[in-house]
Amino acid sequence: MRGTTHRILTTLVALLALQLGSLVAPAWACGCGAMITHRSERIGVDREESAVRWDGRTETVVMRFRVHGDARRAAWVMPVPNRADVTLGDPELFDRLEELAAPEERERPYFWPREDDWPFDAGRGDGAAAGAAPGGTVGVVGRERLGPFDVARLTATDPGALGTWLRANGFELPDRLTPELRPYVERKWEYVAVRLAPEKSGERLHGELTPLRITFASTELVYPMRLSRLAATPQTLGLSILADHRMEPRSAIGGERPEVTFAGRIDRPDGPVAALTGGAPAHLTVLEQRFPVPSRIDDDHVLRAVADTPYRRVVHHDRLLTLAGVPVWLLTVLLGAAAIAVTTVVLTVRANRRRVPSPV
Repeated sequence: MRGTTHRILTTLVALLALQLGSLVAPAWACGCGAMITHRSERIGVDREESAVRWDGRTETVVMRFRVHGDARRAAWVMPVPNRADVTLGDPELFDRLEELAAPEERERPYFWPREDDWPFDAGRGDGAAAGAAPGGTVGVVGRERLGPFDVARLTATDPGALGTWLRANGFELPDRLTPELRPYVERKWEYVAVRLAPEKSGERLHGELTPLRITFASTELVYPMRLSRLAATPQTLGLSILADHRMEPRSAIGGERPEVTFAGRIDRPDGPVAALTGGAPAHLTVLEQRFPVPSRIDDDHVLRAVADTPYRRVVHHDRLLTLAGVPVWLLTVLLGAAAIAVTTVVLTVRANRRRVPSPV
């Protein structure tokens, strides 16, 4: 996972649910929530990307997953702090953000040959109706079909009722996920539940999925991570944040220290980035974080503004120092050997001249 990661804010809620039989244990838990599939099928996330726009009042999260496995359908659930609007996202957004945050490449020459240089390399080769579940306290804010996604926006007053409604409408909720939803229920958050199946019958979920874009009101930048504590394998979180200032997490929430890989002001956003920011300038902060032991995740990420210090990662490309295609070290050795040879000859000649007796 990259996972994990790619996750910001208290955002979108639910994604992809397998409709065949009961969906029991999550095969994978993403930064965005718990991914669920049938017990007889498996789905893994090779990479999770999230781009977030926050202007102090409204937050927009765009998420994209690259998956593998043998699942024909899947789902996951994510809490959001307020009423959410859900649309399809632009897949080109992530390519453009990657270009903006690309590391600076520098060439670093070295003198002496290394393991892979000559002569050391010799010999080597190269659809259900909306409504509340019986006895449950779940409200359906809306339900729509977006491409391959069946999206339901829900409210719930207790996690048990939420699970009942999800099961009655094709979104099976594992029992062990229910208690993890309680903190969100207590804070009166809402939910986005998304079910996904390939558009062609019989196909398996594979490759990059269509991005989803979720927008909701929020006075702080929050990215829900609590549900990722259910993951069975290490998680990786990747976030690209567009805000008025450089943003960083308040704490590590049980993972390794978050690493900033880029921070800088984008004065003239274009293309899909401009569509996300409304054309307004913004500071772009790119974060990466690893969670070696997901069960230690104890909260959601809350991000705060920090000093707008720019940062760009530098990647060095080591290159053997050459002159006219010939390694400088070899020229130095040859010239040194030649100098020694000449010096030796000169000294020898002088010594021999001293030995020759002068004519009477």
